Amino acid sequence: MTKLVRVSVWCVLVLVGYSMTVLVGCGKSVTPQSTPPVTPPDTSTKTTPPVTIVSTQVGFWLTTPDSLIRLAKQNVALNFGDSANQYTTITVDSTQQYQTMDGFGFALTGGSAMVINAMDATDKTNLLHELFGSDSNSIGISYIRVSIGASDLSTSVYSYDDVSSGTDTSLTYFNLMAGDPDVVPVIQQILAINPNIKILACPWSAPAWMKTNNNSSGGSLLPQYYQVYANYLVKYIQAMQAQGIHIDAITPQNEPLNAYNNPAMLEEYYQEDSLIRFNIGPAFATAGLTTKIIVYDHNCDVPTYATNILSDNATYPYVDGSAFHLYAGSISALTTVHDAFPAKNVYFTEYYTGSSDEFASDLSWHLQNIIIGAPNNWSRNALEWNLASDPNYEPHSPGGCSTCKGALTINGNTFTRNVSYYIVAHASKFVPAGSIRIASNFINNIYNVAYLRPDGKKVLIVENGNAATMTFNISFKGKWVTTSLIGGAVGTYMW
Repeated sequence: MTKLVRVSVWCVLVLVGYSMTVLVGCGKSVTPQSTPPVTPPDTSTKTTPPVTIVSTQVGFWLTTPDSLIRLAKQNVALNFGDSANQYTTITVDSTQQYQTMDGFGFALTGGSAMVINAMDATDKTNLLHELFGSDSNSIGISYIRVSIGASDLSTSVYSYDDVSSGTDTSLTYFNLMAGDPDVVPVIQQILAINPNIKILACPWSAPAWMKTNNNSSGGSLLPQYYQVYANYLVKYIQAMQAQGIHIDAITPQNEPLNAYNNPAMLEEYYQEDSLIRFNIGPAFATAGLTTKIIVYDHNCDVPTYATNILSDNATYPYVDGSAFHLYAGSISALTTVHDAFPAKNVYFTEYYTGSSDEFASDLSWHLQNIIIGAPNNWSRNALEWNLASDPNYEPHSPGGCSTCKGALTINGNTFTRNVSYYIVAHASKFVPAGSIRIASNFINNIYNVAYLRPDGKKVLIVENGNAATMTFNISFKGKWVTTSLIGGAVGTYMW
């Protein structure tokens, strides 16, 4: 929060857009004098000299840890040469290729959709184009995660088949619009901008009547309802398809080892294994669904949850891969699972930024571990938690996260871009779906990941993990450019 203090000299600063524009007006209080004021000279004919755009082979976009420079293109000459120097070198090798990327983005929670959809039509359209468009003013989000039923950042706690008493095993009362009514129309508007966006859908809980405790929070799925729950997921995918929304993938349960959120449901690995093997997998096949099944969707400290399921030869054919969060464990767990089952994909699907976190520390940690770390450990995507919230970090469910800061804080028709916006944008704006991760080397605490785009351009994302400024080379095919980043800064380079 900026404080205004009355002093004899006043100044006003205004931040606009990605980079900083400073408007300074300084006035000094004076005692009236008998002499008339001096008339300033006429400067109306003077103009500011134009900025000369330098010629460069490598585009360079910068965010600094003090947040004064945010995703701003730098007007510097970065041209490949072969003059030797003593600096650290990051070597990019496009002949060594790894996984194809599905995209970068956020969770579109029910609360996110609500605050976005409440904006005036023009402001909402402009915002969605900035987020999901592909032009120079957009950040190109290519992957979103939604909840099946309520999440803890929904406007209420609900499932798509709640009944006042008894059960509904035929799913007669299934209703896609039972809660969070803004999600479907916002996704439809997103699809009008980017029809190829990938959507991952994850339930926080089954309907309460299917559970051991008949409650939205805690409890487990009763075995007698395994098939009904599989049918419930089929109905959800078909209902979304009827709205023009293709669900690319689902996980059977968000955070299956966390029974303490609201909604939440405990699902041990052997339960999820059985559910996929005997119910969800066959149900999807019978319905002719191409939606992928991704297991686990929880923290990196228990990779055996995923490997235990993938070790079941009968379940294995139904499973596309496994998904991870990073509230515990190490991001290297993704490589552990990949190496054990290299034919199966891995995904990174959630980490949040908190209301009391600092811009610099979040920028550094999330770049190192998620935007750079997850793809370097074979993830096909990187998703941050929660696209948008209001200034009070709402809406959320009773017992849900009250400190989750959205990438955007939306207040009526105005919005503020927060740190996770820039965290994701350093990748999403430059690395479209279909890009391939290529080789680059980690050296001297300079974190980085490199890509070959479908159009042939190369992208290198770098975070300086040192406290001091680092000057380094980017080497490609025997030539290099030399650049610098201050401690904690992030640069995206493209050529």
